[in-house]
Amino acid sequence: MRILITTDGSDFSRAAVEKCCELVVKPENTAIKIVSVYELTLPLDVFPSPTEFSEKLENSAREQAESFAEQAAVLVRERFPNSTIEVTVQVSLGAPEQIVLEAAKNWNADLIVVGSHGRGFWGRMLLGSVTDALVHHAPCSVLVVRKP
Repeated sequence: MRILITTDGSDFSRAAVEKCCELVVKPENTAIKIVSVYELTLPLDVFPSPTEFSEKLENSAREQAESFAEQAAVLVRERFPNSTIEVTVQVSLGAPEQIVLEAAKNWNADLIVVGSHGRGFWGRMLLGSVTDALVHHAPCSVLVVRKP
């Protein structure tokens, strides 16, 4: 089975990783891909942002996403210490829903596991929802995990 897990470093993402590990019956027949996506949000200002400042912001965002992905990978590896479970990590810049959907399609994922932030209707309408986009457009099943 090929399971893609999304992570943003939150407790919700950690709950998704933990639930994913509970579902794995045969680690030797399972591949897990952890995807962490970062977006660049530059401050709005009258003057354009200096290149050095925007580079520092991008590097910081990338490093944070890499850290989140590696933390999730460590959780999986700790859960299956004596197995041959395959764990890979992908860190990408872009719109999270697009990156995750593309990764699931290109990797032929059987399941996407994502944590729910528990926003209601208005929160999704105002802020958008990666989870909502995945549920409606994924090429495979999607498990939405609520934090206990």
